[in-house]
Order: sequence, then structure tokens, then C-alpha cells
Amino acid sequence: MAKIFIYGAGSIGCYVGGRLLAAGGDVGFVGRARMADALRNEGITLSRFDNSLWHVPSERIDVTTDIARVAEADLVLVTVKSAATATAAQELDTVLRPGTVVVSFQNGVGNADVLRAAMPHQTVLEGMVPFNVIERGPGAFHQGSAGELEIKHSVAMQPFVDAFRKAGLPLVEHADMVRVQWAKLLLNLNNAINALANRPLKEELSQRAYRLCLAMAQKEALALLKRAGIRPAKVTPLPATWIPHVLSVPDAWFERLGRTMLTIDPLARSSMSDDLAAGRATEVDWINGEVVRLAQRLGQAAPVNARLCELVHDAERSAGRPAWAGDALLAELQAATRRRVAPGKH
Repeated sequence: MAKIFIYGAGSIGCYVGGRLLAAGGDVGFVGRARMADALRNEGITLSRFDNSLWHVPSERIDVTTDIARVAEADLVLVTVKSAATATAAQELDTVLRPGTVVVSFQNGVGNADVLRAAMPHQTVLEGMVPFNVIERGPGAFHQGSAGELEIKHSVAMQPFVDAFRKAGLPLVEHADMVRVQWAKLLLNLNNAINALANRPLKEELSQRAYRLCLAMAQKEALALLKRAGIRPAKVTPLPATWIPHVLSVPDAWFERLGRTMLTIDPLARSSMSDDLAAGRATEVDWINGEVVRLAQRLGQAAPVNARLCELVHDAERSAGRPAWAGDALLAELQAATRRRVAPGKH
């Protein structure tokens, strides 16, 4: 049986790895001491918004803080935060056997490139986790929204496909993952808005003012992607270019038109919101910041996403947790756009 290692035993890593393990896979976890202790003591309990439940007892958990153990891996799923990718690449390169398959299941669009550059003798593939996972307690992880794992097609990945299928996590394979990653990133632009709103996702998305903030961020990104010749893949029932228009309709209409966007656990929040709550650095620079960097490469500006980055960084440094009202946040983003149009006028 192939040995799969999760490098980065956080919420996503423990959920995906736990599902594979619950289905009979041979899975090991590499993570920090806090998580390793929790898994050893509690095992892994997994739940999903549709009331599905899985449990793996502690005696079946192979978890370590020792990176050297990953040398046993046939497949490595990298699930660390984007800021840790370069370090992960360096560490993995020192221990992996040539030809090991490595999948980046991370936010953003450039993490697989970072891994690939540092590990020229491995097969590095882009992957995407579309659903939200929260840590509910020691060893307990909850999938709060719908979606299927997406991955770049590769012959090297085929020996592992069946393990994901048996776990109820079938892999949707793509020849071009860049379009898929940008489509996911467009949806993830809401992470910053949700973090600043300090509300559950379902509650936030049910209010038009917050949705208009997201529509502004998406329209800005879509215009830049069009200039760059990148057409986002269709990863929701609606094409990416339609979503800002649906977000802008009145609340009663959105409740009907946006049902798939509201297939979310009522208590689920974005990972960025969870990071702020825990006092951790967020991934805003690898989500909204990707739009800002794309704008810079094109000689353009992205004032909406740049301002969202600034506001989230302000919240990271704040002694108290912000809770922006929808109208106030919308006015702030509109003001950022006006300042870009009329420099020097405040």
C-alpha cells in the first residue's frame, strides 16, 4: 500500500488525511507539537455539513514532528500556510526520494512553483481544496462547505487516485490548473471580507453590502485576468464572470439565485477569520495580494484588493478584533477606488 504523508497537519491537512485514513489508507502526519499531541490523545474526529461523521482512534494515528519520517512517502500532500512554502520546500528536498509525488493543496496560485523550483527531482502538482474546514476542538475537524478536490492531471498521480475515491474525496483532474486556481482565488477574495466582518460566512453572504464588497474585489480581479489573457475555469454552476452580478442583486433574489454559494454550515467562517481570532498571521498576501501583484505586472492598479490587504494587516496588528459593518466596509472600498481615480484628493 502506498504511503501518504500530510506535511502541515492543520485543519485542511488533518481533514483530508483523516478521510484517507478512515477509508483504510496508510497515512502519516507531520505537524507541530500541539497538533501531534492532540491527535495522539484524541484521535481524529471528522464531520461534514450534511451530518456525516468519521472517527479514527488514536492508536491508528501516525503523527510526528520529525521531517525525516517523510522519506518513507510515496505521496506528500503539502497543506502548510503559503508563508511557510519556501521552508517546506527546503525541508522536503533534503529527505524525499527522487520521483516522489508532491501535491500543493494550498491557497494562492504560485505555491507549486515554489515547491517545484526547490525540488527538481520530484513530481510537483498543483491541487486545490475548494471547501472550508474548521478545527472544532482537539482532533476534531469540520467541513463547512461543499466542493471536490481538484488536481493537475499527471500519470504519476494515477496510482493514488483510487485511495481518494474510496475516501469519498474523488479527484477532479485538469490539464490546466492555473485557470482553476484563479477561479478558486476569485471565490477566496471573500476570505478577507469575512474576516473583517467577523461574522459566519452564511450570515455575511446574506447581506448585500458585504456581497457588493466581494463583487468589487472580483470585478477588479476579472478585469486584470482579462488583460493577462487568463480565463478562469468554471468551478461553480455559474461562470466566474457572472458571479459579481449575482452578488449584487437584492437579498431576497440572492437567496434564490445564490443557493449553491450558501451551501455552508451556519457557523462556518473563513480560514482568514479563524487566523485573526487565533492571533495568527493570515494568508491575505497570497489571496488578495495575488491580485495586487498581477496588477503590478500589468502596469495597472488594484485599489480594492490592495485596501483589503491593508485592512487585514491592520487587524492582525490590532489589540482588539475588528467587526466592520457591511455599509462601512463598502464605503471604505469605494473611497479607495476614488483615491486611485483622483490621486491627491482625499
